[in-house]
Amino acid sequence: MSTLDNIKVGQTVEVVKVHGEGSSLRRRLLDMGITPNTKVTFVRSAPLGDPIELNVRGYSLTLRKSDAALVEVM
Repeated sequence: MSTLDNIKVGQTVEVVKVHGEGSSLRRRLLDMGITPNTKVTFVRSAPLGDPIELNVRGYSLTLRKSDAALVEVM
């Protein structure tokens, strides 16, 4: 299983599943557009590696790596 926090800069992946059933964080990720079958591109990371910037549905989104670890990608 590959997760969103493990992809490389410039890589585009497709969301398979958002884990964390029953949590408010999962609901927040879904509300931000990270839903199954959505294409996500890793744009860049902060100098110390956290947070990361992603391109989702045409807009920039910044996530903590711990939050990105809940998103399974392919």
